[in-house]
Amino acid sequence: MSRPSPSPRTAAIAEALAGFMLFALAALVVARAPVATNAALGAQPGGEHHAAPPSQSFRDSEPPAVVGAAFDADAAMTEHAKKIASYVLEARLDGALHTVDGHGTLTWENASSRPASELYFHLYLNAFKNNRTVFLRSPFGTGRSGHGARKWGYIDVKRLAVREMGNTDVWPKRVVDATEDPDDETDVRVSLPRDVAPGETLTIDFEWKSQLPEIVERTGYKRDFHMVGQWFPKIARREQDGAWVHFPFNAQSEFYADFGSYDVTLDVPKAMVVGATGERVGDEVRGDRRVVRYHADDVHDFAWTAWEKFREASRTVGGVLLRLLYPPGNDGNADATLAAVEHGLRYYGEHFGKYPYRVLTVVHPPAWALSAGGMEYPTLITTGAPWYTYLGSTLVERVTLHELGHQWFYGLVATDEHSWPFLDEGLTTYAESSSMTALFGDGDGARIFGLTLSGNSYLRTSAIDAGHDDIVALPAADFASFREVGALVYARTGIVLETLGRSYGKSALDRAIGRYARRYRFDHPGPKHLIAVVREVMGDEPADFLRAALLEGGTVDFVAKDLRTLPLTPKAGVFDRPTGRIEEDAPESAKNDERWAGRVLVFRHGALRVPVDVALSFADGSRTVRHWDGRGRRQSFDVESASPLVAAEVDPELRVLLDDDLTNGAVRRDRPGVARIAERGTYLGELLLGALGP
Repeated sequence: MSRPSPSPRTAAIAEALAGFMLFALAALVVARAPVATNAALGAQPGGEHHAAPPSQSFRDSEPPAVVGAAFDADAAMTEHAKKIASYVLEARLDGALHTVDGHGTLTWENASSRPASELYFHLYLNAFKNNRTVFLRSPFGTGRSGHGARKWGYIDVKRLAVREMGNTDVWPKRVVDATEDPDDETDVRVSLPRDVAPGETLTIDFEWKSQLPEIVERTGYKRDFHMVGQWFPKIARREQDGAWVHFPFNAQSEFYADFGSYDVTLDVPKAMVVGATGERVGDEVRGDRRVVRYHADDVHDFAWTAWEKFREASRTVGGVLLRLLYPPGNDGNADATLAAVEHGLRYYGEHFGKYPYRVLTVVHPPAWALSAGGMEYPTLITTGAPWYTYLGSTLVERVTLHELGHQWFYGLVATDEHSWPFLDEGLTTYAESSSMTALFGDGDGARIFGLTLSGNSYLRTSAIDAGHDDIVALPAADFASFREVGALVYARTGIVLETLGRSYGKSALDRAIGRYARRYRFDHPGPKHLIAVVREVMGDEPADFLRAALLEGGTVDFVAKDLRTLPLTPKAGVFDRPTGRIEEDAPESAKNDERWAGRVLVFRHGALRVPVDVALSFADGSRTVRHWDGRGRRQSFDVESASPLVAAEVDPELRVLLDDDLTNGAVRRDRPGVARIAERGTYLGELLLGALGP
């Protein structure tokens, strides 16, 4: 809901009527949507998986002593990424069998400080090979979509030859149980005939065949629609200290890779419309086939889509060619998507550094393939929503802006999504919420029957309770289910950052995140790097708050108690003075000018310390606001006034969205009336909605 005007937070059953109906309706609309890029958008529980996080390495090294104000502007940004892993690929799609036959060349540099005696490769499609893989083995649902593969998918590598080693085919020496999990073939180790020295480059020729699954987790096919992601043998990233970041493909995890260039030629049936990462540099028809070529620099992945029935819309935004592919009958959705992307490119560019590519492809899958929606790849995102979300919902814009935000947090600032998913999903959730508010105002969640829903209020429903279950900064595979990933990684990180901005200054927070994004463009930072920039820009207290909230599981709950008010007795009695003992009585004017003393106690529960305001209201309608820096466990607010103190409300401007319980932060002397109750109705509705949320 839009934030109501300040009022006491008395909990009452009557509050449910105003707030709960709208929140419940919004929840039903949103939760039914198969696309769920945000925890608040109806994520389903996944299975439990336990994998040790990779060794600590350069990603979590100590950040530089100073990043500097120069990175508040784009001029200081790195213009291009260092090419570590570059691919030239040629692939042919069989539209009937849903297979991709390919061959190509990988150019890889050992950019670490240590020799490499082996290589690690991700074979992500093998996650869908059978029901005993790490991804699919749980009987309790899988990842975001909540279901596993209905038709199997896999990847077969036929050859992997290293030119610098006499064209030796090293693939026969692979070890498929590199993670000590013989049932999973997504993480493969290949021994080399000799060590690769630091700074040395290998040229590796390879051939493979991919069988696409029916769409699971945004890759695969449905009918004649193809969304092709994580479809080729992909070398793992090796850190500066020589540690390989390799892992089995877990249903709760995403990806991590080095930057490079991609030159990809795709051979598809003639009638198919193709969208892909990068710029289209070739397109010709050869008999009943279409051959298209794409090129992309400064990226760390490549994905593509092909479908005969795509409609196209395009426009140029700030020098970026925006191409939208969408299904027939979705012109309204297309208009909303284009408007959201145009807004997002400007908003994110202003806050986090200009978008560096000349193209952006946006894919809206058909309604029967919506599980391919809500995903990000370099210069290509997928979006979409079912028809009923148009009934006052802003879901299409929200999903689009979330995935667009990933062009910065995942695409340009290429953090390890397996080890620290909050660094991409959490920062993107904050960026999404900020851009949605800039576009729609406080009603950025939905507008239904003349009422509005705030996206941040909806995020709270899944974020608050989860804060007591685990910490945010876990590796993806260590969460108990994707429901927890959604509540902690997406929603709670977003609410932590929103609270940080509201409490210490949103402009300062945006400047800090912008400095972080510009400094670490085309780089691979860890949590310490983010917190260090927040400390540099905002100070120690905000940085300590952020660290405790994300890395230590800190919580906070402000509770108002024990409000009292008493009349002040005018001065009278026997007093010792330098001139002797005298007896005084209050003058008649003081007896007629009644004064009141008031007191309320405010307690801070939880380990997080954050400053907060307390509004004190008086019987004559007057009001004053006192500030508490949050130090200590409690603070007494004493006041003298001409009217009795009747109410106190902690955080009247709702800056501390992370507060565990919004109903216990207010106290009154008298019984609240129905009008006062209705004003707080949205918050009880929010609490009740938590039962419906993820």
